[in-house]
Amino acid sequence: MYYLKIKIPNTIYRIAQLLEILVSVLVILAILFSFVTIFHQLGLMATNPSDVDGLQSFLSTAFTVVIGIEFLKMLSRHNLSSVVEVLLFAISRQMVIEHTSPAENLLMVAAIAALFLVRKFLFIPGLDDKQTLSVPRSDDPTEEHIGAGHH
Repeated sequence: MYYLKIKIPNTIYRIAQLLEILVSVLVILAILFSFVTIFHQLGLMATNPSDVDGLQSFLSTAFTVVIGIEFLKMLSRHNLSSVVEVLLFAISRQMVIEHTSPAENLLMVAAIAALFLVRKFLFIPGLDDKQTLSVPRSDDPTEEHIGAGHH
């Protein structure tokens, strides 16, 4: 029974962690390859500065790289702040790069406003802090316990 309740879930969790690391490495490689594209597009823009489509392509690639970097930070940090940042960049990219309708723009502005409100009023950084989530041991003499008569 121990094997089913403890060992198998722990093994699955470790496999998930390894797969997450593998995805992170692949994202790093994709970001590095994208830098080559950014420099190439920058060179094309230097030869023809009036090319609006070149600027659009450059901004699209640059935004995608920034989102990839934020996604990588989210994979490594595992906190709500990282998730909100990735969503903010993704929505912002969609708004700036794509040709969207006024109704879609309004929805995206509302989504960004909602994310800022979540970040401002509902986000509690201490919940993401692994140190504040630890429960003090009852045998720790340095911890004060409520009702123990220590004031």
